[in-house]
Amino acid sequence: MRNTNDPISKDMFELAPHSTGDNEVIAKPQLSFMKDAWLRVRKNKAALVSAVLLLLVVLMAFIGPHLSHYDAYHQDVTKANLPPKIPGLEKLGIFDGKMDVGGVETDVYAQNNVKENYWFGTDSLGRDLFSRVWVGTRVSLYIALLAAVIDMLIGVIYGLVSGFRGGRVDNVMQRILEVISGIPNLIVVILMLLILNPGIISITIAMVITGWIGMARVVRGQVLKLKNQEYILASRTLGAKNNRLLFKHLLPNLTGVIIINTMFTIPSAIFFEAFLSFIGIGLQAPKASLGTLIEDGYKTFQFLPHLMIIPSIVICIILITTNLIGDGLRDAFDPKMRD
Repeated sequence: MRNTNDPISKDMFELAPHSTGDNEVIAKPQLSFMKDAWLRVRKNKAALVSAVLLLLVVLMAFIGPHLSHYDAYHQDVTKANLPPKIPGLEKLGIFDGKMDVGGVETDVYAQNNVKENYWFGTDSLGRDLFSRVWVGTRVSLYIALLAAVIDMLIGVIYGLVSGFRGGRVDNVMQRILEVISGIPNLIVVILMLLILNPGIISITIAMVITGWIGMARVVRGQVLKLKNQEYILASRTLGAKNNRLLFKHLLPNLTGVIIINTMFTIPSAIFFEAFLSFIGIGLQAPKASLGTLIEDGYKTFQFLPHLMIIPSIVICIILITTNLIGDGLRDAFDPKMRD
């Protein structure tokens, strides 16, 4: 112990030697919110596999009709109701062009003297089902993309303005929302049929009218929760205008919620189109969609099950993969799920 009477020297004020040990090494690098979310998505194997399958379906929707040598709308009744036949799989007993005719397994291609191979078979008018399935998938993907765009443009903006403004503006906007949400989508489509012909236009208008309500409500709720946070009050105190608060502070913090709800909107929109086409008020012949293909195959399911099973498998893949991707994104963007 140093005596208090000892003089103070300059050596006592020298800097300590620089430490080269591990006491100042950063154990974990700093990550942005999006990169941290991506690292958590990579751990979700179901979401990754679903993303690959969905990407393959999207790719086939664009290149699938070109892989076949037959037009999706070309009719040849001499080749009607052919079973699937894929060269190279005959030895496995599947997709061999045979079907049960009068209790006897018959090679329909040889019986009808058909030289071509139809991978998914043909329908009652002799149209190639392979081309029609992927053309119909385009329509379903268009509906999904349309629903996502509507949610992003109308729903997000409406929810942002309603939640941020609050007060009387919020009250009026929510009453308008309640009136619109009280009208079912099916009723809106039926009303559109009185003005327009059944088809993709009437479905599009119905989705524009009512498809964005769920997103608007979710965004409004999040804005009401976030707009009184400390960083918003600090930015307002420093003179930030409303546009900057909305698009520089609130919107980036809503990215996770918007992406998650958009992913869950996609399967519901695809199912909505398939349902309308199945009950006959969606796309009309000869246009193809997964819903119309399922409706056509339903009529002859007992005799020609492939006409319904194949488009049903495609639409199930789209619905399941989008839901699993949505679950993965929800877990990735949820702060409570962080490691």
